[in-house]
Amino acid sequence: MAAASAASSEFQRDLVVIGGGGHVGLPLAIAFADRGAQVAIYDVSESAVESVNAGRLPFDEPGAEPVIERAVSSGRLHATTDPAVVGTAEHVIVVIGTPVDEHLNPDPTAIPRALSACAPYLRDGQMLVLRSTVFPGVTALVEKMIAGLGVQIEVAFCPERIAEGKAMTELFELPQIVSARSPRGLERASKLFSLLTDRIVELTPEEAELAKLFTNVWRYIKFAAANQFYMMANDRGLDFERIRQGLTQDYPRAADMPGAGFAAGPCLFKDTMQLAAFNNNNFTLGHTAMTINEGLPLYLVHRLEQKFDLSSMTVGILGMAFKGESDDIRSSLSYKLKRVLEFKADAVLCTDPYVTVDPSLLPQEEVIARSDLLIIATPHKNYRDLVLDKPVADLWNVLGRGVRILCRVTRPGSPSWCPRTTRATTSSRSSTGSSSRCACSARCSSWSTPRTTAPSPWWGSTRTRNRGCAASSTPTAAGRPTRSGSASTRPPRRSPW
Repeated sequence: MAAASAASSEFQRDLVVIGGGGHVGLPLAIAFADRGAQVAIYDVSESAVESVNAGRLPFDEPGAEPVIERAVSSGRLHATTDPAVVGTAEHVIVVIGTPVDEHLNPDPTAIPRALSACAPYLRDGQMLVLRSTVFPGVTALVEKMIAGLGVQIEVAFCPERIAEGKAMTELFELPQIVSARSPRGLERASKLFSLLTDRIVELTPEEAELAKLFTNVWRYIKFAAANQFYMMANDRGLDFERIRQGLTQDYPRAADMPGAGFAAGPCLFKDTMQLAAFNNNNFTLGHTAMTINEGLPLYLVHRLEQKFDLSSMTVGILGMAFKGESDDIRSSLSYKLKRVLEFKADAVLCTDPYVTVDPSLLPQEEVIARSDLLIIATPHKNYRDLVLDKPVADLWNVLGRGVRILCRVTRPGSPSWCPRTTRATTSSRSSTGSSSRCACSARCSSWSTPRTTAPSPWWGSTRTRNRGCAASSTPTAAGRPTRSGSASTRPPRRSPW
């Protein structure tokens, strides 16, 4: 490989990446090319191939743009839709994962089927590297397939370990797991990936397959635990994020507790179901994690409809990608949230500053202006500075005001805002204090409740805020506002949460 080439003189290139136009394969391909390797990409997507050959990324990946420009301009990276390119490289890296079907069953034969198109071009002396997450036993299945072709090819499983958005640092910084059946295969795989990192971890193929699954499932379970904690705290009017920050502060044994949020994307859910199938569906912990994480959009809407008449409201969803600072909408729970709201709300508007593949998305300013209620579904950084004069459900704590459902900023001196009609509230004053009532009282039962000594369950901040439609009001001696201009003799209104 030029500066680091290990290619045999029999081959034109050092490696080819099958499925190399996507979020996993392309960063890997350009990383190898940037380290001096001659790299080809085989992908069935004509648009991805065209983009790569023009030196452009077909998706967002921080730090990758200048790398792909260097790789293409130097002639070390080329993409094609022609499977014959597979025969030109010493190393064939396969970035095709094991999918799960509509019944949540994995399809272990997906990779061998996908390789069948390339099988006529495989040659003696090549090394086939499986890169994506696979169902346990798929490496052995591919070995059997290769043996049936009558070609002398080593097979290795070297799982990717990167997170989207961090590929161009983690490919070089994280240890790389390599596995192969033979010592020669293990040596070749280690030598290949030593171009990217000097930290190589050697395992057997079966160990490596489970190591990759265990990693993703462990993260999914942690997210589920955090989301369950969030629901528990929120149901009792407490701010889970405040609790989490308190318990993790300078306490290393809890440092890895994540915050609440949608646990989605193309890997974690799928791999949890794969591991469950591998264990004969005897994986109660994994199935429970799935019901919690997949149920979070339903929980959110259920809590919102207990407070609001969603059927008369326009709800805006901020963020449709499955994670912050990403344009990837694969398996995004924002779309599940959208489907639920389309059934419950009068109208649903969606926006995302990164996503370009969904023509139904609207500009952010339009969604905010037209919506009666907003939900921050993806923690994009540019949402942090939003100043919103309407209810916001922010389970990610993007606004920094906590995660209790419904936090609304009311500026001092501003009129109260009604989420149903966007009309100001009316106020009545008694000798003991004042209260604010929504001007649309025929349809809205919201009353202001100032915070006194205990935090209100409606707001996501330690600052004084009011509940419902009201702006500011003066507490009575009992710490609650009065109604109809006289001291309240009725029991205090209870939270529906």
